[in-house]
Amino acid sequence: MRVPYAPSEPPNEEARPVYERIAERRKPRPLIPLDLALLHNPAMADGWSSFIGAIRTKTSVPEGLKELAISRVAVLNSAVHEWDIHAAIAVKAGISRDAMQAAFDLPVTKKATVQKEGVQGLTGEEYAVLCYTDQMTIGVAVEDDVAGKVKEFLSDKQVVELTATVAAYNCVSRFLVALDVGECNGRGMKAVKDL
Repeated sequence: MRVPYAPSEPPNEEARPVYERIAERRKPRPLIPLDLALLHNPAMADGWSSFIGAIRTKTSVPEGLKELAISRVAVLNSAVHEWDIHAAIAVKAGISRDAMQAAFDLPVTKKATVQKEGVQGLTGEEYAVLCYTDQMTIGVAVEDDVAGKVKEFLSDKQVVELTATVAAYNCVSRFLVALDVGECNGRGMKAVKDL
């Protein structure tokens, strides 16, 4: 990593409750390199953990679609660690390997005609989520047709949740890649068959 990791144990009593909250969220796993990078500033690490924890566990977007979006962000931003973790979760959540391969291979959708039946192994819903993710990640603005297609199968609340998920994981991936957290830059992403 481009800076040393913060200590894995609280350096002072003020930081202890933050370390404990993050460790509780990670249970049974230990703190991960991302945590140890963020813990240079315990207050920032605490807010990050709370926000990403809510994105991960307190949304109503179907798990597979959420993880598909996160995986696509990882591909677009070359975030190896993010892909390796979240693509495997997407498969466990029911996204087909063909759909994951499409998420890995499809060119970026800058202008879209969202097709009802999807493309290249994707359902129409999966393809709409990828188009939405692409436009948010690459161009920031989302076309009305793409947003409209997502609204056909997600409630208003879920559209907000999907948007927050894509935004949050763009933040995560940019942090991971900029600092080379986990020393993953330059390493290849897991092949879909190995997820």
